[in-house]
Amino acid sequence: MEKTIYDYTVQKAGGEEGSLKEYEGKVLLIVNTASKCGFTPQFEGLQTLYEQYRDNGLEILAFPCNQFMNQEPLNEKEIAEFCSVNYNISFPVMKKIDVNGKKASPLYNFLKNKLPGALGIKSIKWNFTKFLVNSSGVPVKRYAPSVAPEKLTADIEKFLAK
Repeated sequence: MEKTIYDYTVQKAGGEEGSLKEYEGKVLLIVNTASKCGFTPQFEGLQTLYEQYRDNGLEILAFPCNQFMNQEPLNEKEIAEFCSVNYNISFPVMKKIDVNGKKASPLYNFLKNKLPGALGIKSIKWNFTKFLVNSSGVPVKRYAPSVAPEKLTADIEKFLAK
């Protein structure tokens, strides 16, 4: 049987390990985030999407990452506070991870292999790269960091309707 994201565990903020199986049947938007990036204001759009679609089965999972010009220098507690105070984030913000290289999260290696970026390049190029995962746990679309969250509504609605 082909792997899905439900075959992976992640560390939640606080270090508790959790299986992505808990999101089975939900449409997921998985995003690598940073608090000091030009795209950081996308947190606002992500929260809007979450509020708009969570009751219909959307979950957003944020994975802070400091691999792009050290734009996530904050520790776990500071990241949670930043997201809460500045953007009133209510979706899960996970433990800080690497998305590229030898220490890359197995989940991100899976996502990159399933959905390479432009020109077939697998690596994540910047903060706020987004992956849409259908309700069966299969990655279906990758979005560049420059794609604003509000531009994802049609795709999200399409997969929520299935």
